[in-house]
Amino acid sequence: MRTSANATARVQPIAAFPLYDFPQLRLNTDAFWRAIVQRLRSAGLRRVPTRLTRSRDYGAAWGSSSLLLGQACGYPLMKQFRISARIVATPVYTAPGSKGAWHRSVFIVHATSRFATLSDLRGGICAVNGFDSNTGTNLLRAAIAPLAEGKPFFRSIVISGSHLASVKAIVDRRADLAAIDCVSFAHLQRFVSTLTESVRPLGQSMLAPAPPFITASTTDDMTLAILRKALAEVAADSQLVSLREALLIGSFEFVAEADYELALRLEHDAAAAGYPELC
Repeated sequence: MRTSANATARVQPIAAFPLYDFPQLRLNTDAFWRAIVQRLRSAGLRRVPTRLTRSRDYGAAWGSSSLLLGQACGYPLMKQFRISARIVATPVYTAPGSKGAWHRSVFIVHATSRFATLSDLRGGICAVNGFDSNTGTNLLRAAIAPLAEGKPFFRSIVISGSHLASVKAIVDRRADLAAIDCVSFAHLQRFVSTLTESVRPLGQSMLAPAPPFITASTTDDMTLAILRKALAEVAADSQLVSLREALLIGSFEFVAEADYELALRLEHDAAAAGYPELC
């Protein structure tokens, strides 16, 4: 049973889009939110945050009962926040590697390395943005599991903290391999081309649903419908073409929660293959 809007009215709502909030995109992200706010208020919502909440503690927003609209990685969403969040819509990204509302990881190595396949990385060093990342860890683990044969595959793991830091680890030769979200990689190719030109793709992961826009599980159905309508309108507004292009957002689709369970199946299958941890 969903809690009514009256029950959540006492909570100060927040909005947070942390996944692709690169410094070079912040003005665009803020403009994107203002466009959404305008439509939410026109639809009758009064308690809409004017500004986005920006914090490194992503989980605090994803699990908050005051979350009006946010964007979450599908892997931790399914593992930790499934009860506390509802899926609003999934962006259709225009980045290379995306297909509809699905995206993938790009496996990168140093541009001058001799690695030709993932198998060549056995005994190497892997950089990950975090173990709870679908693109940085889960999709890579799914690709490595058949090669690992139930044994440790990498010599060591470097926890970088971000996709950008993982790229830097490859460039600085502190790591041999990293899996980068294809949307992040497309942005980085524009913003830090001097770094991305020093790496090369070795391959790519399977497709998985892109990070969804979410709201708190306490959000009522009427508000959910208003959120979805606002996103659809922003995606169709001819005045916002350049803004959407900057954010690499083509449109929005509804991807069912069941599709996001793919992340958990990949985790389970890797464990069944004797490779439960990326190591």
